[in-house]
Amino acid sequence: MYTGKLLVTVFILILVFPVQHFIDQKTENKKMAYDTITFGTGCFWCSEAIFERVKGVISAEAGYSGGEIPHPTYQQVSQGNTGYAEVVQVVYNPDEISLEKLLEIFWKTHNPTTLNRQGADVGTQYRSAIFYHNAGQRKLAQGYKEKLEKAGIWPNPVVTEISPYKNFYPAEKYHQEYYRNNPSAGYCQFVITPKIEKFEKVFKEVIKK
Repeated sequence: MYTGKLLVTVFILILVFPVQHFIDQKTENKKMAYDTITFGTGCFWCSEAIFERVKGVISAEAGYSGGEIPHPTYQQVSQGNTGYAEVVQVVYNPDEISLEKLLEIFWKTHNPTTLNRQGADVGTQYRSAIFYHNAGQRKLAQGYKEKLEKAGIWPNPVVTEISPYKNFYPAEKYHQEYYRNNPSAGYCQFVITPKIEKFEKVFKEVIKK
């Protein structure tokens, strides 16, 4: 009787393992198809709130990038002398949203002509920045920036930093999904909500349903 149960168990494992292995491999392949780019548009509360609404974006995480010290805190970055910028790390599916469209959203949802500043937020941590993860991203970002400068859309030069990605540290938990969790906060109402409303009018074709 025990031998029979053992044979049945082995038979089930033989059937199930290949199927589970196939599912796991398919999931892993899907993850490998995703791409990542890191944007700095000033306060990361704004950046996260915008990019998490984009169709094809798998995740948009607030954090710090571009500095030297390991595991920086918000208090350290806020001093403006760590080299870090407040950023949003965007993981996206290139089959659903192109990098070109993400770059368009990036440049049209903040002011890329104010050096180390966005509105009332002042400091190097609020600089306009793209931290590219590969040569293809660098080429597209630089090409897009050159087109913007030639077009003369803004009266002042585009000062967006385009640098190679070297690190990313997620911001503290209370910074994650800040707008979603604090919609009635003053900064959210007077700064983030108008940006989101403008974004949804200009980019309504790429908003997640």
